[in-house]
Amino acid sequence: MSKTWFRRCHLLLALLSGLFLISLSVSGALLLYAKDIQRIVNPQYWLIEQQTTSSRQLLSLSALKEKIETTHSHKIQFIEQSSVDDIAWQIRLQNNTYLSINQYTGNTLLRYNYYDTFYGVIMAWHRWLLYSDEQDKKPFKVLMSIASLILIAELFFGLYLWAKPKHRLKRLKVKWQAKNRILIHQLHTVLGVFGCIPLLLIAFSGMTFHWKIPTKNIIEWLTFGDVETVKYQAKNFHPSSLVKSSSQLNQAYSAAQMALPTGKVFRIYMPQKQGEPLALRITMPEESHANSWSWADVTTGKLLKSFDATKASTATQVWNFKYKFHIGEFIGWPIKILWLLFSLLPSFFIISGCYLWLKRNKR
Repeated sequence: MSKTWFRRCHLLLALLSGLFLISLSVSGALLLYAKDIQRIVNPQYWLIEQQTTSSRQLLSLSALKEKIETTHSHKIQFIEQSSVDDIAWQIRLQNNTYLSINQYTGNTLLRYNYYDTFYGVIMAWHRWLLYSDEQDKKPFKVLMSIASLILIAELFFGLYLWAKPKHRLKRLKVKWQAKNRILIHQLHTVLGVFGCIPLLLIAFSGMTFHWKIPTKNIIEWLTFGDVETVKYQAKNFHPSSLVKSSSQLNQAYSAAQMALPTGKVFRIYMPQKQGEPLALRITMPEESHANSWSWADVTTGKLLKSFDATKASTATQVWNFKYKFHIGEFIGWPIKILWLLFSLLPSFFIISGCYLWLKRNKR
């Protein structure tokens, strides 16, 4: 009786969430290589000629800031540096417009809306099904998180259905010469068992971007620690120590960079108003993503504070790892290819499950 109930729940949840899970699956697979695709299709917007990278030095931060803000008449919010010399840097202006720029000359390669690029469109599809209302709210965002939660439930139901009968290990085989229905059933079972834990973790890490508080509480409960939160805003400092002038911008950048000398700068957050420092988001060698920070006073050029995320609590490091884990950007390219296969598994499970159900009813 219990097995029948679990099978019906397994089927019902698949029917209710099937389209959402297929959407997450396909868009997630595309998202893994979306930036690479747009660089291949339009290299003039995202790549810099090798002659430029080999013959020029990077512009100083103050020179880059002056050229960009003079040309576009808006202040810079942040500058995102690329990890590769021939990939253009990205800048977000105060009006939320993005620029792809040549970091050696300061020339603008492309001015764009983030969600109008190929990567941005796939991201919007993956996270909120491309729909935003007049207030820029995204009502479908919660549905994608619910679909991820249903995927986790489906994995547990499927694991139970595999483990309940006897000889479960013998059923972890695929007979490639079998009839289509039997072959698909075996693939459905075997891939479900071996992909269960990675898919569960990928789905959970995806939910952390929307349901931050409950998922953070789960991480803290599992790791017996607290997640430390770090913000780059100037409320970390006393406003009277920072005034309007920014004449020591280059010195402030050097001081903030040298606070964590083994790290690589990922983003530069520019002061937007009185009371805000220059903030650097830095990737340390032991980190998969930039979660370390340093702050400097733009009026004196002196370091204010730094935070090395590699020395934070276990809970913090697990929480910080969620983004790179979710997109499979750790260790190297084999993991990313493996994540591509994992991304497509939910689509296979939905399609093969519906096929088996239709075959069973037809019989």
